[in-house]
Amino acid sequence: MKFLIIGGDAAGMSAASRAKRTMPDLEITVLEKTRDVSYSACGMPYNIAEPERDIEELVVRKASVFREKQGINLLTGHEVTLISPDTKKVSGLTDKGNDFEVSYDKLFIATGGTPIIPDLPGFDHPGVFALKSLDDGRRIKTYIKEKNVKKAIIIGMGYIGLEMCDALRNRSIEVVMVKPGPIFLPWMAEDLSDVIRSELESHQVNLFPGHSIQKLSLTDGRFSLKCEDLTLEADMILAAIGITPNSDIAQQAGLGISVNDSIAVNQKLMTSDENIYAGGDCADAFHVVTGQKVWVPLALRANRAGWAAADNICGKNALLPGIAGTAVFKVFDLEVARTGITEKEAIEFGFDPVGVAVKTRSRAHAHPGSKTIHIYIIGDQKTNRLLGVQMVGNEGVAHRINAAAVALHGRMTVEQFSETDLAYAPPFGPVWDPLLTSANLLLKKLKK
Repeated sequence: MKFLIIGGDAAGMSAASRAKRTMPDLEITVLEKTRDVSYSACGMPYNIAEPERDIEELVVRKASVFREKQGINLLTGHEVTLISPDTKKVSGLTDKGNDFEVSYDKLFIATGGTPIIPDLPGFDHPGVFALKSLDDGRRIKTYIKEKNVKKAIIIGMGYIGLEMCDALRNRSIEVVMVKPGPIFLPWMAEDLSDVIRSELESHQVNLFPGHSIQKLSLTDGRFSLKCEDLTLEADMILAAIGITPNSDIAQQAGLGISVNDSIAVNQKLMTSDENIYAGGDCADAFHVVTGQKVWVPLALRANRAGWAAADNICGKNALLPGIAGTAVFKVFDLEVARTGITEKEAIEFGFDPVGVAVKTRSRAHAHPGSKTIHIYIIGDQKTNRLLGVQMVGNEGVAHRINAAAVALHGRMTVEQFSETDLAYAPPFGPVWDPLLTSANLLLKKLKK
């Protein structure tokens, strides 16, 4: 059997390695359009923060290892432009301009996503960056050094934008953040969002939400970003608006398309064609809270999707129940985490959400070094189900959110979650863990 994979990052190489371990005689070919495979994209902001660190440290496994030690036919510099399901062939161009064609019995599409760059005048300049690929990281580090960047404008205020804000300030680069939307963090409860905003402002980050961008110009090596009512200047521009799924070749092949134009897959990662699977940032997933399709491009899902697709292609019966949208990131001294759905999303999916904000401590009251933890917890008035949790604090947030994620996967009620046996010791939390405290308060509100 010929197993062909399009895309050589998290989902693609996870699928290739898993399939090779399961069926050593399987003929596996991976087509990757860049020269990089298997690297820690999530580590790039932290690497960029330290100029002395080599960005090649983020490479998890070199292409030569896949080829020589695992026997995987990994072809870098090969961009697929056409999938032909009827003939079970794909075709495309190499980075040297040569045509190629490869046949398959089973195909796995792991084409990832593409950063959104504003379709406005001036945004095609080489000093405008996004951060998605390892080569993006290389170019940003080189540009900062060669241009002696002193000030940067970040367009967008999402995960990557906030992580890069931290990274650039760590290098004493002045940072301005701007976006058209009027709300700083629309997916987060306002009380918690205000904590993050204060943290940014305490590190001299200037925030400009609610400013529609018109154009970008360059004069004497310096950028001028023109908004309707504001003009900002800087040495470099980072677009951190988000990404879109790379699903064009799937759409052209007639495969089913889902949320945000992602590729529609079932729990086996199978597309509308029984011989074609898809996973990672290009494909959708089921949400464990709503049971509905969502598109949430995160690293764990990509790796897990690669494993599941490989297992199914190798004859096993692997089902992925779904995701809770669990995420965590660091911005300066704060840990920010979330899992589940927001109140707005809950209403859209037919729930009757009730939320409560809690301010508590990361350690026992008499233990030195305790920090504030802010929690927003959401439950359903009709069923008492736990729907989501958001957390912000200086410590004790990043791993604590996992307990809430497990509860969501288990479809726990708020009452059941409030009765879980969580660990206690004074250096790590109060006897009533912050999650238990918030669940108990929400339970009272739900019972009114």
